[in-house]
Parts: sequence; C-alpha cells; structure tokens
Amino acid sequence: MVTQMTVSLSKIYGMDIYTSDAKYIGKVNDVILNMETGEAVRILTKPLTRIDSNTKELIQKHSVLFRRVKSISDMILVQK
Repeated sequence: MVTQMTVSLSKIYGMDIYTSDAKYIGKVNDVILNMETGEAVRILTKPLTRIDSNTKELIQKHSVLFRRVKSISDMILVQK
C-alpha cells in the first residue's frame, strides 16, 4: 500500500531530519522538484546555490531521496 503525503514545502524548510533508528541527518535546506510531475525528489541538507562540477557530489553526500520519507510532523523521519 502506498501512502500519499501532502505537505507545503514552506513548512519543511529548517526541519530536522532523522533516520528511523534516531540518527540525525541534518536540517532541510533545499528541495529538488520534478517540474513535470510537481513532486519532491530529494531533500538537501546543504544549499544548492549553483550547478557546477561539484553539484553531483553535493547531492550524493548531502541529500535524502524523498521516497525514503516515512513521516513529517515536528521533524522528518526517513527510512534508514
């Protein structure tokens, strides 16, 4: 069963992100959207200020796939 989650992007900026085993990942700093579907793809813990040769590395090291999000309330809980 797939659960749909609807939340305003402005609500999640600055929220803490934790894994399901209580490991702190960071704070929401930016979100990557799929402009065709309007869905969030990744949550970044570092700002994405420009696209350059370091962008891929920044995304790999400092982001979480949105499909891993299990819950959003006072914090964001992601699957390990």
